[in-house]
Parts: sequence; C-alpha cells; structure tokens
Amino acid sequence: MLTALTVDESAKWNAIVKEYKKYDVYYLANYTKAFKEHGDGEPLLFHYKDGDIKAINVVMKRDIANDRKFKGKLPNNTLYDLATPYGYGGFLIEGNKTTNALQALAREYSSFCVSEGIISEFVRFHPVIKNAECSKSFYDVAQLGRTVNVSLSSQQSIWGNLSNNKKRWVKKAREAGVEVCAGREPALFQEFKRMYEKTMRKNNAQDYYFFDEPFYQSVMGELPNHSMIFYAIYKGKKIAMVLVIYGNRQIHHHLSASEQAFQNLAPTNLLMYEVACWGSRQGFDSFHMGGGVGSKEDSLYQFKQGFNKKSETYFSVGKKIFNEEVYNDLVEMRRMEDEFDESALFFPLYRL
Repeated sequence: MLTALTVDESAKWNAIVKEYKKYDVYYLANYTKAFKEHGDGEPLLFHYKDGDIKAINVVMKRDIANDRKFKGKLPNNTLYDLATPYGYGGFLIEGNKTTNALQALAREYSSFCVSEGIISEFVRFHPVIKNAECSKSFYDVAQLGRTVNVSLSSQQSIWGNLSNNKKRWVKKAREAGVEVCAGREPALFQEFKRMYEKTMRKNNAQDYYFFDEPFYQSVMGELPNHSMIFYAIYKGKKIAMVLVIYGNRQIHHHLSASEQAFQNLAPTNLLMYEVACWGSRQGFDSFHMGGGVGSKEDSLYQFKQGFNKKSETYFSVGKKIFNEEVYNDLVEMRRMEDEFDESALFFPLYRL
C-alpha cells in the first residue's frame, strides 16, 4: 500500500523515516521545510509497504502552472511534477528486494502519480547510501560523475587521506594563526548569509542559489540538532564559513562562503579538515563533500578530492515520465518558443 504524507504530519513523517537503517537528514520533514520556503514546491513523503519490502521517497511536488514559462497558459492545481529536494534522496528500500517486489512498487507508484496529475519526476540519488542501483527497474538512471566522501573512522585516517598539498595548506593556515570555531546562533546565520551572497555574486551563480531570510530561519529553527556553521577566524575577522547538515552518522557539506581577500591563507582547507575532525570526535561515520559543478571533475572537484583521493562515491540521477501524452504536449508548447533547445539534456525538457 502506498501513502503520501505532507509536512503538516511532520512527527509521523519523521517516525517513519527513522525506521530505516540508512535514512539521512535529507529525508526528514524538517529539512524540506526550508526549500518549501525557497519556493521549490510542496514536500511529500511517499511510504510503501507490502509483504516483501517497505520503501520511502521524499519529493517536492511542483505545480507546473507556476513555472514562469507556463504562466497564464495552464490551469493551476492540475498538472504537477516531482523533484528530489536540494541535495540527495531517492527511494530507500528495505526487505527482500526481488524483481517482482520492485516492479510491484513501481506499478503502484506510477499509478498513484498518474491519478494525481503528476507528469514526471527527477531524482538525485544519494551517493553515500548508493540507492541508484535498486531503482533502475522504474527510473531511467544515469551516473553523472564522482563525488568525495571522507571516512571519519579516526582523526589519523582523516589526516592520512589528505593529499600532500592539502596537508601543507592546513599547516600554513594554522601557522598563520587561523582558528576554527562553530556555532548556530542567529547572528552567525546572518553573517553567513552576507558572506554566502557575496561569494555567489563573485561566482556569477544562478538566482536559485540565493536564499532569502525565511530559508535561513527555517534551517536555524527546524534543524537545531542537524545543522552547524563552522567558521575560520583570522585576526578577529571571519574569513570563511561552511554550513553543514547531519543525521544518522552522516555529515554533508551544504553551503559555504569565503572572503576573496584572504584566499592566500586557504582557510577553507583548514575549515573542512576541522569539520571532519569534529565529526570523528562526535562519532559520525562519513563527511560527504559532494562533487564538481555540473558533476564535472573541475577545480571544485579537485579541491574536494584532495581530502580523499580514494573516495568511491558517484552521483547518479533518475528520470521518469508518468504521462507521456501530457509530457509531449508540454514540450510542444515550449517548442513554439524561439529560445527552446530541444537537444538539451535537461529534464523535464518542458522546464528548460
């Protein structure tokens, strides 16, 4: 049987999620609320049980009519699509995962989506949980690139996994007098917001990656036991900051920022190293740093790889069209516009 819960049922939602051995902070109702504030849609938890397996999937349900490309062209509250909340997710499945059991889940899930006017779904699978493989029976799955995950089994192993270059930068920052602190008081979130926005403007980031005040208020208020800001101080000034989220023995790099004027000290190297050491002391298993921009092995990926060249985590996505006819109709509507590039790899194509 398949059921869907909203964040109005947060206590029940979280209780269900915590029944799963490999659940992560991304699956908690509290995590999704910040992205509801950001305008990403309505959070839903799908919960499935039969005699062989049980499964959960967390999504943001988006009204397609609210997309600026369809404003005034579609009725509201009629057609929807689904996407994994910012970060990672996808189905968590436990039990006897036979082909028949997975196919039964796929059929019931698809039937539900069709009946609710849901046209498509885009999934960002969890690199650490590695849940992409068991979802191939009902998604078109593609592996996009490598990510970096650091084992926190001991502080010795954390240091041992650093590249020689990283070790030099960590030592240099320490010798220069850079110190790392952590907290989550309201003033710290405000400082982080200012530095993060400055960093995003410098990097010419897309509008999506600028978060309003309600977003930060949600993270601060809804994730008191699942989020922390670490910051590097040099001569009394904060020069780099990172917001991490965590749950069920896993830490994730969420957002980060730094002051351009102090790049010569490479404070983010020390910052990330100290986050890992803190996680080890707290009993966490891993610190997932993510990958490069667009899953490429670019300079960002290479920066992260210096913390663990042996990482064997990969980022995969899943695509599913529940209603081919309506999907094609929406693409046809977009095809009438000059800027529409049908050869793009974007999914769903009508949101390009």
